[in-house]
This record gives sequence, C-alpha cells and structure tokens, in this order.
Amino acid sequence: MKNNFKLTKQGLNELKAELAELCDVKRPKLVDRLANARSQGDLSENSDYQSAKEELEFLDGRIDDLTEVVKTAVVSDGVNKDSDGINVGTKVTVKVNGTKVVFYIVGEWEADPVNKKISHESPLGMALTGKKVGDKVEVEAPAGKLQYEIIAIE
Repeated sequence: MKNNFKLTKQGLNELKAELAELCDVKRPKLVDRLANARSQGDLSENSDYQSAKEELEFLDGRIDDLTEVVKTAVVSDGVNKDSDGINVGTKVTVKVNGTKVVFYIVGEWEADPVNKKISHESPLGMALTGKKVGDKVEVEAPAGKLQYEIIAIE
C-alpha cells in the first residue's frame, strides 16, 4: 500500500464510520458465528464453519486496509489556495461534447463514477488536477478521445 492517501474530509469520515461498523458490529457477530459453527463438531464437513472462516479472513483484510488508509490519510479541502487549481475535494464543471457535466474530484478510496465522484488518479482526474478555469484537457476514453473544457471550479 501507499504511504499517504488523499481523501476529502467527508470521505475520511465515511471510511472511519465503515471501519467502526466492521470492528464494533460485523466482526463480533462473525466471530460468534464462527464459534457456534466450531462447536457443532466435525469441521471438515461443516460448511457454515468454512464460510464463516472465509468471511472473517476477508473482513479482517478489509479492516487492515481501512486502518492503514485512515491512519495515513491526507485530507484535501479542494481548491489549492496558492494556485486555485483543481485538486482532491474540488467540484469542477466541464463542457464535453456541448454538454455541461459536474464532477467531484475525490481520493481513490471514495471514487464513485455513477455519482460523478472521480478519483484524482483516474485518467480524467489526473488530466484535470492542477488545471484552471478555461483550460482544456483531452482524455482517452473507450469511445475515443474526449476534450473537456473547464468552466467552473468550486
């Protein structure tokens, strides 16, 4: 894993809430389920035991990942005060193919393209980072190269 993860304040709070939910609610229930399955005897043919054991391993991996991200997160509040360029936490309005689209630039752990939250490490996010109103960027997309014109930054 990387050493520092860029996140918005909201994204960091959401990851902290998920981590708390996993540690305080889901993991204890899974540990109980595993203990109950273990008490049923022959573990080699106990599918509930195997299932609970695999789920616990997966959950522990997610807890480890989230712990690392939360511990090393660098919160970005959006527009860079020195350059007013696009950064993590920025809301940017662009024009592409004659249509206005609003994107939120977020850290990779917060990305949700369906809701227009794009990672600063995605091709479009990288192209937009550091740019200002009036700048144009070209990004390779599955449909071909698309040109984005930056109309507004918040």
